[in-house]
Amino acid sequence: MGDVESVLQGIIANGGERLDKALSSATGLSRERIKTLMGEGRVDLAGKVASQGSLKAAEGAEWTIRVPAVAASEAQAQDIPLNIVFEDEHLIVIDKPAGLVVHPAAGNLDGTLVNALLHHCQGQLSGIGGVARPGIVHRIDKDTSGLLVVAKTNAAHEGLARQFADHSIERAYIALVGGRPKVLEGTIATHLGRSTHDRKKMAVLHEKDLRGKHAVTHYKVLEMLGHSAMVECRLETGRTHQVRVHMASIGHSLLGDPVYGRNPAPLRALLERIGFRRQALHAAILGFEHPVTGQTVRFSSLLPADMEALLVELR
Repeated sequence: MGDVESVLQGIIANGGERLDKALSSATGLSRERIKTLMGEGRVDLAGKVASQGSLKAAEGAEWTIRVPAVAASEAQAQDIPLNIVFEDEHLIVIDKPAGLVVHPAAGNLDGTLVNALLHHCQGQLSGIGGVARPGIVHRIDKDTSGLLVVAKTNAAHEGLARQFADHSIERAYIALVGGRPKVLEGTIATHLGRSTHDRKKMAVLHEKDLRGKHAVTHYKVLEMLGHSAMVECRLETGRTHQVRVHMASIGHSLLGDPVYGRNPAPLRALLERIGFRRQALHAAILGFEHPVTGQTVRFSSLLPADMEALLVELR
């Protein structure tokens, strides 16, 4: 396959800012990726090749970046144990353990759920997601445990995708959060998008910010636990890190969350003592209409051992 470029273009919005920073903010590419592209002569500023990230760009100057296509390497089948909740010829529902990445990506090229599924399903997975993400209709974070559905056929993939798009999928998470919520039940509705300060994080954005996407979480406190609480979060939408960002936005970040957590010292000490080093989040309920048979199906998953142990300590 030939090298096919995608071309990004725009105008410098803030004059005097470092060029690599300005282009990173404008494109979503990391500053290191911008610098690499500059070194390859793929970045133009005001009609001339720009090779220095430290260059201060003039406001209104036109820029162009030619990004080469990256050929996705095909994932390999690997014999990795799976906790299968349901399976037929159309789809498979997995109870994913914390620590298992869903699909191959930079930094995790194998040892993922996709590698395990390719082995278990003998390659019979939907191709809509491409060679890097066969069968994957939705994801949960590496260090979140619980239920997700994978499509074996394109028909199943398309049917499930429609349900995710129209928000008819039932998804409920159990979260252990810091603090005692004063409002025991409510809805968090915001725009979520990449943080302008840290591209690896998501953040609540102004509703007029076009980079954000509408996100809705319905939460209910199930149990107060001293200086923490067990909360059920039902997703109306499925944005990246949605539960983690939304709970942090109301002052109750997930226990153990290394990115959005702001847990008080006593809780941090408890987490360290029992060796709990992930966000305390579990995808406990998954319900949908079977995309081929039309039957309504609903699956549930008990808290994994590490969250159960943490819950015992908190009580």
